[in-house]
Amino acid sequence: MIWPIVIICMLLAGIFYMRMTARAAKQENAPDTGLAILDFNRAFPDEAIRAIHATADGRSFFVRLHDGKAGFMQSQGAHYVCHLIEAGNVRVSNAPSGRGLSVHFTDFDYLDSVYEFRTAQHAAEVSLWLLGSFNPQSEFDDVPAASQ
Repeated sequence: MIWPIVIICMLLAGIFYMRMTARAAKQENAPDTGLAILDFNRAFPDEAIRAIHATADGRSFFVRLHDGKAGFMQSQGAHYVCHLIEAGNVRVSNAPSGRGLSVHFTDFDYLDSVYEFRTAQHAAEVSLWLLGSFNPQSEFDDVPAASQ
């Protein structure tokens, strides 16, 4: 009488274990944007983040900062290695897939790689950040005030 109960409990425990490992594997691939932002702010407390884009694999993040600079974060276990990128210290070219960028960092050669993004629009936006050509001014900023 007790054996069927033991077998059913073991089957339920096995199903529960398989569901939990599948859920953990799914969450492992998801980029943790919140942790990346916290690590970047710990490394550079005076820099304000305006926008952030994760790569398709979730291991790297590119950051647009408030003063026109860009930042880069790469996952190293439970934390991120954070770098500030000045305009002119990086070379960017289009990756063959069209959704990625081939990036060469002149200061950090070990970070050179092809970074794939979820969409081609994210890749294009990040390339503008890295090249320092993103101009956040609107078309109305240069309108002179009317004289009275």
